[in-house]
Amino acid sequence: MRRIVLGLSLVAIVSLVSCKEKASNKINAANVEVAAERDVAAKNLPVMSFDKAEHDFGTIEQGAAQETKFKFTNTGNAPLIITNATSSCGCTVPEYPKNTPIAPGESGELLVKFNGSGQNQVTKSITVSANTEKGSEILRIKAFVNPKTGASTAAIGPVK
Repeated sequence: MRRIVLGLSLVAIVSLVSCKEKASNKINAANVEVAAERDVAAKNLPVMSFDKAEHDFGTIEQGAAQETKFKFTNTGNAPLIITNATSSCGCTVPEYPKNTPIAPGESGELLVKFNGSGQNQVTKSITVSANTEKGSEILRIKAFVNPKTGASTAAIGPVK
């Protein structure tokens, strides 16, 4: 039993003594510089700042086409690229500068067309996907849609 304890102690001492090499001696300075540059570049992100996040068309007649522009500015420190813009339904169509880099400090516009469908209070959302930190921005349009004037309801016969 004593031999086993003595043997294990000897193995432990040899393994500790053989690992005297410092880890700091193994660091390559060129790799540290590359990693530092990569970290600085990762902090450079575009920021999409809109002049408004919601637009209210007010009261409109059903089927009356509407459109509005959402103006935005790249307030970040890297080129902004909008990759997609989708709406919550087919009645709303966003038009945007697709895959066009927008430099820091520059502005752009997102045109939103709404065909006036629905009735009463209508709210639609537009999701703008871009290379920002959040990855997407949500814009909204809303309107109160009145039925078309002159549209008659079901014919009612004479009262008896």
